[in-house]
Amino acid sequence: MRSAVYLTSSVSGVTVAQVMALVPTSIVAALVDPVRYPALLVAALLTAVFWDAIFAYLRKRNAGFHGITTALIVTVLVPADLALWQLVLTLSLGVILGELIFGGRGFGFLGPAVVAVSLLVFSFPEVQLANGSQALALATLPGALLLFFFGLVSWRVILGTFVGVFALAALSGESVDVVAITTILAFSLIFLICDPTAAAVTNPGRWLHGLLAGGLIVLFSGGSDMTTEAIVFAALTASIFAPLIDHLIILLHARRWRNAHA
Repeated sequence: MRSAVYLTSSVSGVTVAQVMALVPTSIVAALVDPVRYPALLVAALLTAVFWDAIFAYLRKRNAGFHGITTALIVTVLVPADLALWQLVLTLSLGVILGELIFGGRGFGFLGPAVVAVSLLVFSFPEVQLANGSQALALATLPGALLLFFFGLVSWRVILGTFVGVFALAALSGESVDVVAITTILAFSLIFLICDPTAAAVTNPGRWLHGLLAGGLIVLFSGGSDMTTEAIVFAALTASIFAPLIDHLIILLHARRWRNAHA
């Protein structure tokens, strides 16, 4: 356990753990389209590392490789026939606007991958993201366990998201297919909604963050028939509200402490 804490005590350690967790899902994505996927992956990796190096040079810091995780996440979510220029453009904006302008990994409040994919869907409505498959969901499981072991995903966010999805679906009278929902939700839940740089950090806030994301997924999908696009926009919206949720939780705790010690 001490070695796990040591590994994830630095930004580089977090990057290594996330890359390890993303390897199985990247293999599944490559097997789906072994012809196009390598080109997408190379373009995404070069784009992310390029912008990391540019901003490191401008800030006179050592170049990092944190963009590798962003590239791996994005290439799993985008369709195999996506034009390379669309990938490069939206990934560049996602990395810059979601991460680098705030100072790099750990300083911003948005995940660069969810920003990039959101910009892709918003800018090019004809693009349809890859839907989750059973193979992808199964490949997500070992990575999820690894990240949970390292403390990089919260079970509260995971459970809160499922509660939000099933509760709102049930209230709307929709039939709930647990297997189908879990299949399409698994990858995005772990790598977008549970992103440690974008999720709430207080324990009550993690519950609220998950509930908000789950409810928004059903709302944006128009029912329990979820789409990857709806999950992405729900993850983006929930991450925008995460700092506010944590702030309100801290204020509430401070008020209770003052009342208790008045």
